[in-house]
Amino acid sequence: MTRSRNEKGFLFIIGILIILIALTVVLFFALQTDPVANVLENNQLLNVLFVLQKDGEPLFTNVLLYYPESKRGALFNIPGYTGLIIKSLDRVDRIDAVYKEKGIEMYKAEIESLTGIEIPFTIEMSIEQFAVLTDLLGGLNVFIPSPVDVINGDVRHILPSGSVDLDGEKMISYMSYTNEEETVDNVQDRMESVMVAFLHSMNKKVSFILNKNVFPVFARHLKANINNKALYKLISLISAIDSERLTPQSISGKRRQVDGQTLLFPDYNGELIQEVFKQTMISIVSASGNTYDRVYVIEVQNGTSQQGLARNTGNLLQSYGYDVLSMVNADRDYDKTEIIDHIGNEKVVKAIADIIRCKNIVTDEAVKNVDNIENDDSLVDFTIILGRDFNGRYVR
Repeated sequence: MTRSRNEKGFLFIIGILIILIALTVVLFFALQTDPVANVLENNQLLNVLFVLQKDGEPLFTNVLLYYPESKRGALFNIPGYTGLIIKSLDRVDRIDAVYKEKGIEMYKAEIESLTGIEIPFTIEMSIEQFAVLTDLLGGLNVFIPSPVDVINGDVRHILPSGSVDLDGEKMISYMSYTNEEETVDNVQDRMESVMVAFLHSMNKKVSFILNKNVFPVFARHLKANINNKALYKLISLISAIDSERLTPQSISGKRRQVDGQTLLFPDYNGELIQEVFKQTMISIVSASGNTYDRVYVIEVQNGTSQQGLARNTGNLLQSYGYDVLSMVNADRDYDKTEIIDHIGNEKVVKAIADIIRCKNIVTDEAVKNVDNIENDDSLVDFTIILGRDFNGRYVR
């Protein structure tokens, strides 16, 4: 009898434990939140950090800002040689040193600090994984300005010129080769083109990627900080981006030698890049934001005796995604800064003027009485002439 009571008591305790475990599991899954859904519910931007690495070192790092409501986005390249005082490493070094020594989460934190934005999502790929994804997408289209035929070590890289579709093996070659004639900026441009091609191909092949039999294969080659269900939703959203209007932007700054390596230190102690990110985010979300069908071309002229003013201002405007055709001296000295609008586009010229706080806008006489304000024959859309009232950043 005593034994029977003990057995019943033991079974009762086991039953209670099973119920508690079941409740714990149910509560655990009930409390699990979908980070992508949370962003959508709050009508926020999807900010994603993409890192493509080779042997543990980033080949490129990109921050994608995307607003699903309008399918508009912006892509920012974070050069690996960006120089910072890195708290986590307790030294001045290139920013990608954080990735190599501390991993993706600390790297993300440094980039968040640099840009002034929160980046909830990270996606990492090795160069080998990217090659598999390239083949899965049927190749990626990039523009190669001139033929490549170089030997690095015991590997020969041969690539044709023009607009070409590269398979996975050729893509590895395209991203890996080094050429003494190329500048660091040329290499960065090459890496940027890869990311744009990847997003463009995802946009074209979205139905294929999201196929229930294909996506598990696709996701296997992405290392994300979210589960596969959330990753599926994230990929389905960013694949809808208007990639045709996606122009990569980068960090502007000054190069300095530190401990034998050349580092790019962001302009204005990093304040500029944070301002660019802030304005870009506002533009993407705003119904009347300054997103354009093409990249506008600007000429910057220095109408003062101060050296380097046009060059520095040109770099500033490039940070905002404009194409600066030339940075030259003006024909004479100017007291007041002015912006000449050669195409009669009030919206764009106002956006440019706001960057340097210039109120002196002049419309080119040639377009005042023209019905078609967009003059495709002009090489330059806007001319900025810097006067003595310009302090290097703003018009006083």
